Amino acid sequence: MKQRSVRSLAAALSAMTVIASAAACTAKAPSGSDGRSSQNAKIAFLMPDIASTRYELYDAPLFKAKVRDLCGGCEVLYQNAGGDAAKQQQQADSALAQGADVIVIDPVDSAAAASTVRTAQGRGVPVIAYDRPIPAVRADYYVSFDNEKIGAMIGASLVEHLRATKAEGGLLQVNGSPTDAAAGLIKKGIHSAVDSSGFDLLAEYDTPAWEPGKAQSWVSGQISKFPGRIAGVVAANDGTGGGSIAAFKAAGAAVPPVTGNDAELAAAQRIIKGDQYNTISKPIKTVAEAAATAAYASAQGKKPRGDTTLFGTPSELFTPTVVTRKNIAEVLVGDGKPLKTAEVCTATYAAACAEAGVT
Repeated sequence: MKQRSVRSLAAALSAMTVIASAAACTAKAPSGSDGRSSQNAKIAFLMPDIASTRYELYDAPLFKAKVRDLCGGCEVLYQNAGGDAAKQQQQADSALAQGADVIVIDPVDSAAAASTVRTAQGRGVPVIAYDRPIPAVRADYYVSFDNEKIGAMIGASLVEHLRATKAEGGLLQVNGSPTDAAAGLIKKGIHSAVDSSGFDLLAEYDTPAWEPGKAQSWVSGQISKFPGRIAGVVAANDGTGGGSIAAFKAAGAAVPPVTGNDAELAAAQRIIKGDQYNTISKPIKTVAEAAATAAYASAQGKKPRGDTTLFGTPSELFTPTVVTRKNIAEVLVGDGKPLKTAEVCTATYAAACAEAGVT
């Protein structure tokens, strides 16, 4: 009887040891939504469009590289919606079906993206809003630039230049997409700079899907409506700025100072040549890496903490830099800069680069 009791006690203790060991192993390896270890997490990275070249050239590669650095076994499920909100919803549903543990989304339509957030969070999958906010619901985190400040910066830079050159006339304001909450913030920032500038706002336009061609078409109509009266154009990004410049050239009219935002290669070339007045150099590497870090933390079950709150969401906002021809060599183009001299200063722009000190 005693021997049987001792054997039973030993067996029970052994079983408890096995259970405790298993629990300890589980605690050491946080799991994703399907029980996968966070070291093999799937992270969806959903970008909005190809109208702006930055997403394919910079955001996606930089995000992927940082995820690989943080977690060699993690997988990035990358998709670009091409400006189609319904397509982006399908891509988000597909990512969830593939077992995404975290969704990082730059929404085509900030209002429509609210359903993506609700669906994902309903399945226990955290959502990080990237670049553009989702005001209608609380995402788990938001990583971006200070978009309202961007608008104020490009507007103030243009106004300062027009005053310095004693320009006469009024302004055109070419905003971004009406379905993009970030465009709304940029628009608000622009108004804060130009409404009290002393320059009349002749007209403004919200550019559907940020499409340069639509911006060009609208500006063409304004050139006919206000001949010789347009002192400058405040465009919300480089694509709409490029479209605005193309409209003046097509009309055979002198190109006034035109703003931009995103520091695209073509914009840098236009600034060096003198066709575009300014752009915004964003720390895309910094933002992409911050989003990747937050996504990996979320995959581990951790909640990233922001340094501020926007639309009720913990947020991390970065401040960019205004770039004109005066500081383009210092900020944007050259060794260790976002753009390489060789790619900007092609044969067509070599002489202009030399004049601007870009070597």
